[in-house]
Amino acid sequence: MSNPQPSDRRQLFPLVSADIALFSIERERLRVLLVKRANEPERGRWALPGGLLRPDLDASLEDTARRILREKTQLSVPYLAQVATYSGPDRDPRGWSVDVLFYALLPLDQVPAVAGSKTEAVSWRDAHRPGTALAFDHSQHVAAALAKLRAKVERHALPLHLLPPQFTLTGLQKTVEAIVGRELEKSSFRRRLKGEDSLEEVTGGFERGVHRPAQLYRAAKGFVFEG
Repeated sequence: MSNPQPSDRRQLFPLVSADIALFSIERERLRVLLVKRANEPERGRWALPGGLLRPDLDASLEDTARRILREKTQLSVPYLAQVATYSGPDRDPRGWSVDVLFYALLPLDQVPAVAGSKTEAVSWRDAHRPGTALAFDHSQHVAAALAKLRAKVERHALPLHLLPPQFTLTGLQKTVEAIVGRELEKSSFRRRLKGEDSLEEVTGGFERGVHRPAQLYRAAKGFVFEG
């Protein structure tokens, strides 16, 4: 059997990559982080942070995703989960590709998002309406990651990774509302939280303002974002 030609090698050894939809909350709205690509292909277009698997550096595609976030945005995230896998010959002009999409959660006040060496700029966009045609198939990626996050919260998982270390129940409700895209009835939401072992009161901790002080809460030790 003859050795495969370069074009055949491209088919035998597809590009393997990871993309990350990083969500946060800003002014009570759900945001997703986009980067402006500094290199070809799709140079100058907005996309999710992403890049190729480096077998010499990455033990898994989750490692790839975390490395990419550090390189392109200088971020480390406390929560990262897989959404879906995409593949095909036409996704990337460089050839046949396999791409794993992840999503991550981080409070905006902990996100000093600075463009890395392979990124021209970063921008937080409305996650429900990013407002531009994204590079590759990343518009589909954003929609898929948002649907995964929303479904999890609809099943009563609490998105505490999007909140600061201490928060009020009102802040938690507004975060949930930002994800599901609708207002929730306050008393029903509070009833849902009764007996919730993911939350614990901060003893003596209150948020003070023009109204009566509001009890502060935090994630319980060992909290896992499940649902």
